[in-house]
Amino acid sequence: MTLIAVACGSSSATSVDERRITVAAASDLRFAFDELGDAFTAETGIEVTFAYGSSGQLREQIINGAPFDLFASANVDFVDDVIEAGRGIEETKADYAVGRIVLWSPPGGLLPQSVADLADSQYRTIAIANPRHAPYGLAAEQALISAGVIEEVRSRLIFGENISDAMRIVESGNADVGIVALSLAIVGDAPYVIVDEDLHEPLRQALVVTSTGERGADAEGFATFLASPEGREVMVRYGFVLPGETVDG
Repeated sequence: MTLIAVACGSSSATSVDERRITVAAASDLRFAFDELGDAFTAETGIEVTFAYGSSGQLREQIINGAPFDLFASANVDFVDDVIEAGRGIEETKADYAVGRIVLWSPPGGLLPQSVADLADSQYRTIAIANPRHAPYGLAAEQALISAGVIEEVRSRLIFGENISDAMRIVESGNADVGIVALSLAIVGDAPYVIVDEDLHEPLRQALVVTSTGERGADAEGFATFLASPEGREVMVRYGFVLPGETVDG
């Protein structure tokens, strides 16, 4: 898998003393974390680079030695896997959000009003993230099963490598509709329909620091910033439910 790296903050020449961290983050976090990275850099001077991808694939990279400083997963189980492999610092593990999935299509496209509507053959192709390693794809598959339409739609499913990729498949016209992350769909003018939370297991998202020393301390600083009032405001704005809060369907 090719990592997509987005540098936050200043692009000026760096020195050997400049502090920076690299965060492996689930693709649903792209817009929220890009904004948070800029704010964190402005406040602390610590540069942040994000590597976005499916949580399962990022987990494998970390377990196999990829030099990330923080892992922000869309699934708490993958964080536990990293800790069990000795690649995460257990005392830094923390829940940071609960995600939501939505039915989404570009403006002018076909938009079902419920998951059950996807049984209609007018939705010729449906994009979801690969449920084998993408938590949002697994939630989408669970919703299709719970709605009783999995057999009707199975041959029409197109799998993205991660939730951002699933959204790109719909945007490109290669799928009529997608089941994607609210945190991505909420950006832009395209309509969406939030999927009933009872149709899938909660998308409990967690993080863990994966390095030590100064970089580990700076990664903890980013995790703390994420949980700050400023960080929480950004996460809520992108549709995330915060730990301890109730999902408002």
